Amino acid sequence: MPPIDELLKTGDHAAAINELRNGRLTTLPNSEQYNAQYDPKLHDINDPRKRPDKIVVTDKNSEEYGEVKNINVNAEMTTESGFRIEPVARIALALQKLIVKRAVAFTFGNPVAYDATPEGSDEKAILAALKRVFHDVKEKTLNRRVARSLFSSTEVAEYWYPVETDEEHTLYGFPTKMKFRVALFSPMFGDKLYPYFDDTRDLVAFSREFVKKADDLTTRTYFETYTKDAHYLWTAEGPTGTEAKNWELVEGYPKELEIGKIPVVYGCQPAVEWEDVQSLIDRLEKLLSNFADTNDYHASPKIFVEGKILGFARKGEAGAIIEGEEGAKATYLSWNQAPESVKLEIDTLLRLIYAITQTPDISFESVKGIGAISGVALQLLFMDAHLKVQDKMEVFDDYLTRRANILLAYLGAANIKNKDAARRLIVSPRITPYIIEDEQAKINMLQAANGQKPVASQKATVRRLGWAEDPDAEIAEIQEEEARANTYYEGEPTV
Repeated sequence: MPPIDELLKTGDHAAAINELRNGRLTTLPNSEQYNAQYDPKLHDINDPRKRPDKIVVTDKNSEEYGEVKNINVNAEMTTESGFRIEPVARIALALQKLIVKRAVAFTFGNPVAYDATPEGSDEKAILAALKRVFHDVKEKTLNRRVARSLFSSTEVAEYWYPVETDEEHTLYGFPTKMKFRVALFSPMFGDKLYPYFDDTRDLVAFSREFVKKADDLTTRTYFETYTKDAHYLWTAEGPTGTEAKNWELVEGYPKELEIGKIPVVYGCQPAVEWEDVQSLIDRLEKLLSNFADTNDYHASPKIFVEGKILGFARKGEAGAIIEGEEGAKATYLSWNQAPESVKLEIDTLLRLIYAITQTPDISFESVKGIGAISGVALQLLFMDAHLKVQDKMEVFDDYLTRRANILLAYLGAANIKNKDAARRLIVSPRITPYIIEDEQAKINMLQAANGQKPVASQKATVRRLGWAEDPDAEIAEIQEEEARANTYYEGEPTV
């Protein structure tokens, strides 16, 4: 097979698309299965085929019999009996969402820092422009969206592109009409991603397949590819695009790319965050649902009668009695032992789910009795979650570095004056796992290291507090109040 660049230029669209599809190192993620596991409404416990409702035999002459709408034709029926459908309990737990939410929060709860040591005014200007781009696209939110897609569908990609504005601006430190935008590609949105790697595992092309409605309301499949030189877009009629002979190049494509890089950042991981505990979650949902059914039948007290009952009290009647013939007995039925085994299994399953996924249990019920704890204790409490973030750095170190490099290339192409500076500047992302800081413990530690002397001025403290609109005026007023408090008058005593 010739190199992909040569194949793309031959005009054989079918061969090029087939080759690009085969360039993945792993199989496509099972998006339908992952979405069903992620959404509690789609869990197996809510599927009547996997957890069918109960068929209850009723008396043909009873009131309930006349309300029967669904009858199991496979059940045994006689002319004397009817059937009604008794819904079973279905308790679906959104634990998959919780696992992903906690992982996202601990990974990107704090803003990502981009460390760099710019030399000279040109590199400083490029770094300032890079931060401005991140501000414009709301990079904090983008990071969370990227992480959520990666953790819940195993892969994600983002495409950076310039757009031309109506008016010239200097937001990036130089006059230009360009602004930079980003689009997120994810299996969660129905995208199929096809990274194409060469023999040395370098990304030499990236493709996305997606389906959308055309202007004439017909369904069409699109396949777009990005290389370091060009952007290709093909289309085929139908919802899947499997008919290779139908592929045709969209008018106006390929489009030339000027930065000399594939403008796409791609990240993947082997499995979704809950992969190792999916069976435990299924078992927990089944256990809770079965236990709920048991409670429905046995939570209310029941009376067991031996013999014939002649009269029974009305509902809510005070001092009620039950009248029976001689020898009749009536006793309450109750569980002699609480279902401790069920409680033990539920607690064990929850503990294993949290432990295996390195998800801290920080629910109100779990932390309400902890009280105030030191900063070191907080670090130990969240150590497992922080270790998980360190594991994620295997993906996000490369991912965020490539993002910065793509934007530096765009900024260098937009302003030729700073092109060399953009190539020289090295930007390294740094992720700080989220944790609630114990500022009092930190201040005490710094004061101890500083010989118990203050580590911040009064003005800096007031400014950090953020209460005063004008810190200088607030400091002046504090000093004035202190002066009045230290002033006293000496005079004749009065009677």
